Amino acid sequence: MRRRLLAVLMVLMGAATLLLSLPLADAYARGRTEHLLLQRRSDAVRFADLADRIRTGPDRAELTAEIRRYAELYGAGVAVVDTAGRTVDRAGSDTGVTGSAADDARQRALTGRSTEQLPTVRPWGPDTVVLAEPVGRDERVSGAVLLSVPTDAARRDVTIRWSLIAAGAVAAFAAAALVAVGITRWLMRPVRDLDQAVENLAAGSLHARAVSDTGPPELRRLRRHFNTMAEAVADSIARQRDFVADASHQLRNPLATLVLQLENVEPHIAPGPGRAEHSRALDEAERLEELLDGLLALARVESATAELTDQDVSRAVRERVAAWTPVLDNAGTALVPEVVDGLRARALPDAVGRILDALLDNAVKFVPPGGRVEVRAAAAGDGQVVVSVTDDGPGVPEDQLPLLFRRFARAPEHQNATGSGLGLAIAHEIARISGGQLSARSSSPHGLAVELRLPFA
Repeated sequence: MRRRLLAVLMVLMGAATLLLSLPLADAYARGRTEHLLLQRRSDAVRFADLADRIRTGPDRAELTAEIRRYAELYGAGVAVVDTAGRTVDRAGSDTGVTGSAADDARQRALTGRSTEQLPTVRPWGPDTVVLAEPVGRDERVSGAVLLSVPTDAARRDVTIRWSLIAAGAVAAFAAAALVAVGITRWLMRPVRDLDQAVENLAAGSLHARAVSDTGPPELRRLRRHFNTMAEAVADSIARQRDFVADASHQLRNPLATLVLQLENVEPHIAPGPGRAEHSRALDEAERLEELLDGLLALARVESATAELTDQDVSRAVRERVAAWTPVLDNAGTALVPEVVDGLRARALPDAVGRILDALLDNAVKFVPPGGRVEVRAAAAGDGQVVVSVTDDGPGVPEDQLPLLFRRFARAPEHQNATGSGLGLAIAHEIARISGGQLSARSSSPHGLAVELRLPFA
């Protein structure tokens, strides 16, 4: 947005600079042309007056001497013609006193009209201009004086003035551009800060706030309102998490006591239906205890109090594979690791180990005996470390894959499986807070593949 705003301002300032400098340059060129006309017209009037007073030979000699000196001094061409267009006297260059422009000027002068306008002199031309002055007045017009005037000096003056105008326009545009950059930064700094705060808040960082106190009053007011909203959201979520954590923690003690009492009562129950009911009650109590532990773990993960650290992913994967190999062997499932050395990532403490525990625990529950579980760890080409767990179990239907990482979500056919239904949700939360991603897809020809991506350390 900053670049777009700056581009719009640059275009507007460039257009304003052109709209101011072009008319100014054109006005100077016209003014310099008018000045040239006035200068040379006064000379033409003098020559016309001399030509009108020719009565004797000395009068003609005086006119000839005047126009020759003038032609030598200014490099101009001067011609005096009669009413029939015949040349009475001539001096200097013939260039310019012949041609269509000279014919038009002569015809006007022979009708008693002086040249009132010249072609505008610009740096590229014209090289000469022609003006004419009638000899005599009204019905007494007896000829015309034609001047072919070089425009070198006028074009040089126009070029210098246009260069100054162009330099001034560039300097003004540069100064305006610097001001525009400053204004853009002033306007966009609070917007960028607010955007970053919103992104961090959406990523789960409840302590994210907009800190920039610059910019227009409307943006400063928006910052205050956003921070107030973020405080309210953070406070509400914190209260919810505290409630879950406190409730889970407070319920664990009486529940542990209840489990202990049920275990103590078991020897005193006679064999029969009562003992079976007692066993089911004890299983449900232990399941409830596991659920409370999961809720407490999830609340601790969501609080995100731990700092991200650099971790040796290769070693963590090997350690968890070594720990889970006997468990899967006992379940009749083969665990096959494929780990690249030297992998390091930045994540929550022991994030890789905790996530692998959840994934391998699911594999123990759902992969039938004789199955195969593969654990791979490698570097991806996008600057991330990838740890994947792939099995050849029954898998999950495509429409139920999005439910895997939801709390307490289970497929209908797995409703009676052991566990709280929080393992993958906790793993997903750990990956998210670590700046990574946990995703699942179906494995070919059947089974489930879960992939963890974490940023390189």
